[in-house]
Amino acid sequence: MPRTQVAIVGAGPAGLLLSHLLHQVGIRSVVLESRSRAHVEQRVRAGVLEDGTRQILLRCGVGERMARQGLVHEGVNFAFEGSLLHFDFPALTGGHTITVYGQQEVVKDLIRARLEAAGEVWFECEAVAVQGLEDRPRVVYRAPDGSQDALEADFVAGCDGSHGVTRACLPASVRRVYERTYPFAWLGILAEAPPASHELIYVNHPRGFALFSMRSPTLSRNYLQVRADESLDGWPDDRIWEELARRVDRAASLTPGPVREKGLTPLRSLVVEPVQYGRLFLAGDAAHVVPPTGAKGLNLAVCDVVVLARALQDYYRAGDETALRAYTERCLEHVWQAEHFSWWMTSILHRLDDRFEEGMQRAQLRALRRSEAARRYLAENYTGVHTSVRYVEWVPLT
Repeated sequence: MPRTQVAIVGAGPAGLLLSHLLHQVGIRSVVLESRSRAHVEQRVRAGVLEDGTRQILLRCGVGERMARQGLVHEGVNFAFEGSLLHFDFPALTGGHTITVYGQQEVVKDLIRARLEAAGEVWFECEAVAVQGLEDRPRVVYRAPDGSQDALEADFVAGCDGSHGVTRACLPASVRRVYERTYPFAWLGILAEAPPASHELIYVNHPRGFALFSMRSPTLSRNYLQVRADESLDGWPDDRIWEELARRVDRAASLTPGPVREKGLTPLRSLVVEPVQYGRLFLAGDAAHVVPPTGAKGLNLAVCDVVVLARALQDYYRAGDETALRAYTERCLEHVWQAEHFSWWMTSILHRLDDRFEEGMQRAQLRALRRSEAARRYLAENYTGVHTSVRYVEWVPLT
């Protein structure tokens, strides 16, 4: 039976970054991923990196391509009530920015770094159970040839997302799940078209929310608020572009182009407590889910694994379990901060079909226009001042 120090379930950004950070301090790990390498490198997911996330990737030696190809943005825009409000991030936060760089690109960089260092990333190995969490954990997995085996480890890191096997390993007697499901979804497209603007535009419109983003100067990533039970069958490409044009209105000029990808994303908030049990520790979407409005999912995963890597380092270097025992408490601090911001962004930007809520929404949007303090709150949270920036110094320079 194979053995390692830390078994990591899931080769998304959380699992791969954790493996990389552990390798840098001499801790062995194996990453098990149910999908193929090609699949995980092509999944289009989040694309906005907080300033702290950017710095962490640079400090640990996997940010060179991001620094060359990522798009640094010094602000975002809100379009509402016929006008455009710009948030100047450096002025509001003391110099912080964001970087637009696709999650799949982060994954490619991390996989390359792990394989160049002879790291063990086992693709097409599906974790089917986690056993022995109290003392001698092992991950039972299905190998590419269909046979079953088990990987023994000192600890297991559950980085396998919201539908993975590890979250369910928390006993029902201790697991608490806090969840909110929103009554709408996002219809998103990746299109071969120039972005509507050089910075993101968030639109609050009577017909519904829209977001105009990008992945490169020639690739647009745009979203529409639609019904929660919407079907893609009712949204041919022409209709999507027409609706995007209606909602952006005069805030920007829109150039349609071929749609490369199209999908629906349900919106929900979810927090699991605790995020550890015995020798199992959850990170990323296995531990929490945020609506994408605040661009926090990938960034929260980075925060989690930086905290976990430091705690494991304390254990292996000095036999100190203090930080491991405090993992849940430490993580929930940044998790609830980001959950609140993501909920707040969602509530002020989407059409809610409730007259009272619409009145509250108008009041908050107008406060952002009037108050620099309100704009600073948004800018600090968006750039990660209260989340990833707090952990930059936890990662040693390489």
